[in-house]
Amino acid sequence: MIKFFRTLLQRSYLALIAIPFKLMPSLAYMAFNGQGSTAQLCRHIARQGIKRVLVVSDKPLVALGIVARAVDVLQEEGVSCIIYDGTLPDPTFAMVDAGLALQAQHSCDAVLAIGGGSSIDCAKMIASAASNGRDAKKLVGYFKVKTAPLPLFALPTTSGTGSEATIAAVISDPQSHEKCFIADPKMLPKAVALDADLLLGMPAAITAATGMDALTHAIETYISLWGSDTSNGYGYAAVKMIFDYLPRAYHKGDDAVAREQVALAAYYAGMAINEASVGNVHAIAHQLGRHYGTPHGLANALVMPEVLRFMAVAAQQPLANLGRLIAVADSRDDDRVAAGKFIDAVADLNRRLGIPEQLDALRDADIATIAADAVKEGSLYPVPILMSRNECQTILRSLLSSTEGAAALA
Repeated sequence: MIKFFRTLLQRSYLALIAIPFKLMPSLAYMAFNGQGSTAQLCRHIARQGIKRVLVVSDKPLVALGIVARAVDVLQEEGVSCIIYDGTLPDPTFAMVDAGLALQAQHSCDAVLAIGGGSSIDCAKMIASAASNGRDAKKLVGYFKVKTAPLPLFALPTTSGTGSEATIAAVISDPQSHEKCFIADPKMLPKAVALDADLLLGMPAAITAATGMDALTHAIETYISLWGSDTSNGYGYAAVKMIFDYLPRAYHKGDDAVAREQVALAAYYAGMAINEASVGNVHAIAHQLGRHYGTPHGLANALVMPEVLRFMAVAAQQPLANLGRLIAVADSRDDDRVAAGKFIDAVADLNRRLGIPEQLDALRDADIATIAADAVKEGSLYPVPILMSRNECQTILRSLLSSTEGAAALA
């Protein structure tokens, strides 16, 4: 009975919050794809009449010369570049403020993000806060970006977060470790480049974690209660592309075709998020990042198989569709069997990519708190079925290391 009323309350909340999303104008912008598209994006920026760009990135990408590939082209086109390289994983409001200070000091009239999801999210907030009172914390929540941000452009150097294609950003509060969510269609970049040349040197472990992050987005949007023909089309295509090309990119990092296809899949999955949101996998993964600093893509990968098993009945039809899509199931399998084979394939892909089955940092003593926070967050997403705290705790305990699990039983 309690679960019935929780579900009824959640569906009422989702119906209410879905209204502004359904009324959003169609999201469209320019995307350059393929090797050499960095230069295309930079020339496009120059053609917009922009004179001074704040480049938001991180120190490793500056040291590797990745940032210079864009900056050199921009400068050749007569655009001045100011580099902010202070972004770190899980960007904070302090990093946003530091970027804002540089933007104001040099009167930058546009922002270019070069990096993974952290740099892109930080750039989104800098561009938005610059034209909305310069206090990023006041933009936390939905649809609070009242004035158009500075023109924002993105050059992703990982293939996973999809932030280059979404209307949202996540910024961390270093005191509470809370991840603050900001979403507004005005935050969508004006143009992006998916350049395989920038992805060729990505380490195998990062390739695996970010690729599984993209797969999580694709699956969660495909089984979402908010799924539409458009978002389902993006998610469906992304799942197939990731299963086909992520192992190739992982085992042979200089495979430009594989890199390009995984980048495009991450982009598709990001586009799907704009309509369909995410789900229970993210609800748990966010807490693992908050408590232990677990990288987001790795956390999603660790959690996903068990969460999908928990949702196997509620999301049976779409999971079965995906099983047949990647050919681990066929027309002779009923939906229950096909869905199970797809979930097994996700777990097998984790193993093939070197993703561990346990999280060494996880402590049994923390599980009750983590589960409570995950259940609370999950209730805000259009998931096929809500988790109870006990169900979430069971999922989490499956991730305990053998040593910690034995200690918990002692």
